[in-house]
Amino acid sequence: MRPGAGGGRRAGAAGGAGGARGRAGARAGAQGAAGAGAGAGAGARARASGAGAAAPEVAAVAAAAAVPAGRGQVLRVRGGARLEGCAPVSGAKNSALALLAASLLCDGEVCIRRVPARLRDVTLMRQVLESVGARVQAGAPGAPGAQGAEEGHAFCVDARALTSARPDAAAVRSLRASILTLAPLLARVGEAEVALPGGCAIGARPVDLHVRGLRALGAEVEVSGGTVRARAPAGGRLRGARVYLDFPSVGATETVLMAAALAEGTTLIENAAQEPEVEDLADFLNAAGGHVAGAGTSTLEIRGAPSLGGCEFTVIPDRIEAGTFLTAAALTYSAVSVAPVMPNHLTAVLAKLEATGCQVGLDGPMRLRLVPPPGGELLRAADVTSLPYPGFPTDMQPQFTALLAGAQGSALVRETVFENRLGHAAELGRMGAQLRQDGSAVMVEGRPPARVPGQSGGGGAGGAHSGLWGASVSARNLREGAALTLAGLAAEGETLVTGVEHIDRGYEGFDEKLRALGADVARLEAGPGPLDMKRPA
Repeated sequence: MRPGAGGGRRAGAAGGAGGARGRAGARAGAQGAAGAGAGAGAGARARASGAGAAAPEVAAVAAAAAVPAGRGQVLRVRGGARLEGCAPVSGAKNSALALLAASLLCDGEVCIRRVPARLRDVTLMRQVLESVGARVQAGAPGAPGAQGAEEGHAFCVDARALTSARPDAAAVRSLRASILTLAPLLARVGEAEVALPGGCAIGARPVDLHVRGLRALGAEVEVSGGTVRARAPAGGRLRGARVYLDFPSVGATETVLMAAALAEGTTLIENAAQEPEVEDLADFLNAAGGHVAGAGTSTLEIRGAPSLGGCEFTVIPDRIEAGTFLTAAALTYSAVSVAPVMPNHLTAVLAKLEATGCQVGLDGPMRLRLVPPPGGELLRAADVTSLPYPGFPTDMQPQFTALLAGAQGSALVRETVFENRLGHAAELGRMGAQLRQDGSAVMVEGRPPARVPGQSGGGGAGGAHSGLWGASVSARNLREGAALTLAGLAAEGETLVTGVEHIDRGYEGFDEKLRALGADVARLEAGPGPLDMKRPA
């Protein structure tokens, strides 16, 4: 095992200088990110065709929609509480899942720290790994420090004696990230047979880019009957090649990166995804003895190694979870900190929060604090367009839409990454949000609070009620569930959010962390009757 390869690699992180990487200094240069200029990327208000024309509000259409009842659990959210304190940020789900899949490449024990072990997706990935013969042992959380459980849970994976190249189909079909096991199994065993995965219903997310990338490395790949079958060329080893991705897909970049790590020769990935989670995977492969250069840029160069060994590694903090809690603070006009975070991973999110009038700054090492608009001012509307990193993350678009629904003024939200990621518009409409959807864009006319706490007659200790009201709403994917919960925090009355199982896929102890900040959120068992909430009188 290569000690210390992950835990101390990020300068500024607890316990580590991590100097083995040339990018450590850049990743440590977080201070400037928190002060990113307000409105960066807002640009001109390029309105969607017809978005400003008179049209029936989504609320009018959604009011008649049935809300599933009697299924699983619900979150009961009572609006109006002011939040305070520091929200602990777990390890990045999307990074942890990729690292666990990549452990199949390693001919040695891998220990991965700060794994968000309570997430349903992590449990499913563990089942996937164990189904091909890997031994997975989950350790206890690290000792809490000034920033919470900094190291999180540790997962130790021993994939030295794999017994199958066909992961359990049931677990695979429940987990979108399970497609990431295709390349490691192919590169390590010479073949792989992986069922097409499931996950959140936010778009097609086809595997064609994964398939084309593996074929470029010499693999024979067939997709039929809901299964992807891949075989290495004669000789059993993939060959390095130049791979251009038509779209900078995170999953496709990670697939080609992992396959190339054990390929013969050098692979060049052009138009590669630049997300921090991809950079984390590259760092992991290097810690295990790989040779990856260019991580964090649009061009990756991978010199294949004959084998990879064991290592210790620490997952980066979850930038989407951190952004979600900062947005909750803004929506409730609260001052809240989040830690641990890498602020340079949140540049676009912080710029948009500052564009609404909030102030965000460093509050200690790997710790950010948001303060609401000063002087009792209302949140201001700000346009937002989801883009691949370093643009505004699609995984934050639903939460920011909820924020805009309670802000002053109008804003345009455009989704460019996933075609079906505007389902929250109809559900927010049930809460009184004024939204008009036109294809992949939504015009939001904010309903701000009448008064902000602290203003004359505006109250004191309590938070601000936006112009939204409590309702029964249904989350159909992970980020939609977070967005609806956030809207409930600022709504008048009580909101019931169904589809909690989706939230549990990507937020570790979401309701527990909100309660610790002072939110009135309870997890309840859904009864057999219909969930029906009326607008407060």
